[in-house]
Amino acid sequence: MTADDSFGRIDDEDYPAYTMGRAAELLGTTQGFLRAIGEARLITPLRSEGGHRRYSRYQLRIAARARELVDHGTSVEAACRIIVLEDQLEEAQRINAEHRRTADAADPTSAA
Repeated sequence: MTADDSFGRIDDEDYPAYTMGRAAELLGTTQGFLRAIGEARLITPLRSEGGHRRYSRYQLRIAARARELVDHGTSVEAACRIIVLEDQLEEAQRINAEHRRTADAADPTSAA
């Protein structure tokens, strides 16, 4: 790996840079919580060569959202389902907006 490769990973949201212990510390939660949301398949941490779980910043954001819901009394399983549904809704809204832009571009009179 060259220095250029290493610097490229600094901004990579998907690079698994955080160990389970560090991820739990950053989130203010337990390693058991991270295992639970992994078992619920909300996030799937990558494994190091030694088999240890490694988390990306993107996965930590998802875990933080799950923790927020759990802290407000939602079960882990329900929190995971809510996050999946939120993600699906966001994607559907993005696709709908894209279709509207395409339709408006094809028929400028329909925007009125």
